Amino acid sequence: MIDRSLSDPDIPGTIRAVSAAATHVGHVRATNEDSLLNAPPVYLVADGMGGHNAGEVASAIAVEEFEKLTIQENVTVEQLGQALRAAAERIAELGGEAQLGAGTTVAVVATMVLDGVGYWVVLNLGDSRVYRLSGEIFEQVSVDHSVVQELMDRGELSREEAKVHPYRHMVTRALGAGPESDPDYWLIPAETNDRMLVCSDGLTGEVDDATIERVLRGPQDVRTICESLVQLALDAGGRDNVSVVVVEAVEVVGLGIAAETTGGREPQGEGFEVDEDTLPRGLGSGGGAGA
Repeated sequence: MIDRSLSDPDIPGTIRAVSAAATHVGHVRATNEDSLLNAPPVYLVADGMGGHNAGEVASAIAVEEFEKLTIQENVTVEQLGQALRAAAERIAELGGEAQLGAGTTVAVVATMVLDGVGYWVVLNLGDSRVYRLSGEIFEQVSVDHSVVQELMDRGELSREEAKVHPYRHMVTRALGAGPESDPDYWLIPAETNDRMLVCSDGLTGEVDDATIERVLRGPQDVRTICESLVQLALDAGGRDNVSVVVVEAVEVVGLGIAAETTGGREPQGEGFEVDEDTLPRGLGSGGGAGA
């Protein structure tokens, strides 16, 4: 269990947050190929894949590259992209049979201040996920890059069928595995008391979204929430490594300005574009199918 204290209240222009993280090898796997980063302003879960410890190495590389951003107060989208590319290059350079097929999913939440307004920046590649709890809203922000998600998007697979589909663990994008490695990004105005969850599919493959929402809405602190989510996954079978990071906004700069300047949507400023197909997904829109 990793715990972070409240970020420095004397630093201007930041989102003050508390966060915690937890990971477990599960009941089946021999090793834990997940890696975590819980260091403001970046919170990350990387779920490694590949034989002969390749996944463990790949996910650790992802953490190492994004950890370089934690010496500053906030990040930019460009910096996140640079960290992702640096990790991809290092994974591609891994040689020898021991590293054959090395790759990792990456799901990231980071804080960003744009024109004096605090935002969550979300990035994902693969089927590790980011969820957002904000007031009455609970949504899966990230969109799974997986075979079953694509089948669901085409209307060829139901949510229940996806849970038992033989390809439910097959991702269509991953860092270092295959030619397609472009991530999706989201920029979301932050609100005080927001809770952001970053997790591997070891959680979502065992615990449904309704239960995740119930735990996130509970009165417990972020450390207890992390412990509870991991334990729920273990109690449900623990057939995979399970990792979670929970971040709670305590104070947000520029609160109230975001809705006036952006209408509550992602800003379309110079150097930043958002595709319509990468907007946050609610529970009723087909998101949350991949496992």
